[in-house]
Amino acid sequence: MSEDIEAYYREYGKKVYLYLMTLCNEPDTAEELTQETFCQAIRHLNRFRGESSVYAWLCGIAKNLWKAELRRRKSHPSGAEIPEQTDPAPPPDEAAESHEISVGVLRKLHGLPEQDKELILLRAAAGLSFRTIGEIFGRSENWARVSFFRAKQKLNEEEKP
Repeated sequence: MSEDIEAYYREYGKKVYLYLMTLCNEPDTAEELTQETFCQAIRHLNRFRGESSVYAWLCGIAKNLWKAELRRRKSHPSGAEIPEQTDPAPPPDEAAESHEISVGVLRKLHGLPEQDKELILLRAAAGLSFRTIGEIFGRSENWARVSFFRAKQKLNEEEKP
């Protein structure tokens, strides 16, 4: 049984970490939650029914742990605050226009409903397939495609004056 988890960690550890980075954008938190994800997987390996891929199952655990972390942070405001997203814009010596575009896109993305943000980040930033995204949400591949398309439309609508 422990060989299974070791094999899963070798195969999916980095992918789960990158998934968590799309959610929290905090390397230390993503690393900690990745480790906790695999601890939870060990404890609950008997609950894995094979209805989804192992990766989707692990991402589901990771997502639940991230949600629990957010609840913990809200209930303990004196503790670590959720840091603001770091600005991915180029350095000041590069084109200022590129900076404005990046900030504008992030503002628009921030204004979307949580599920739409997550869909866009999973597809665009993490590069996950629609099938995997559907498994993470417990939905179909077609649902993921349609929902991603609608989320993109909402993002584009925000651009219009």
